[in-house]
Amino acid sequence: MTDRIFLKGLLVHAHHGLLSHESEVGQRFVIDLDMALDLSAAAASDHLADTVSYADVAAVTVRTFKARNFKLLEAAAGAVADAILSAFPPIAAVTVTVHKPHAPIAAIFDDVGVVMTRRRPS
Repeated sequence: MTDRIFLKGLLVHAHHGLLSHESEVGQRFVIDLDMALDLSAAAASDHLADTVSYADVAAVTVRTFKARNFKLLEAAAGAVADAILSAFPPIAAVTVTVHKPHAPIAAIFDDVGVVMTRRRPS
């Protein structure tokens, strides 16, 4: 499938991490989503009912990401991927990228995070 909807740079303040100050104070995370689905009906009809609402995807993502304090980005990204596939049946696959720009790493770095792809069972 070559049709995709994407959402890049969704900023979320959350309390994820292994260190106590991460769960107490929290920090900013950046989430990117790339969703595979058939958009031919929406292209033909020009009706929202034939696609997936970006706003609804963003709301599910933020709600899921903030629902609990995850120790690992892998767990947070997995929860978001599962929630999107559950909430939006037309989506065949989703790639979730979670950036942690202020990760407690004793090094100078540009970016760190995880990328997770999940597909709907066939």
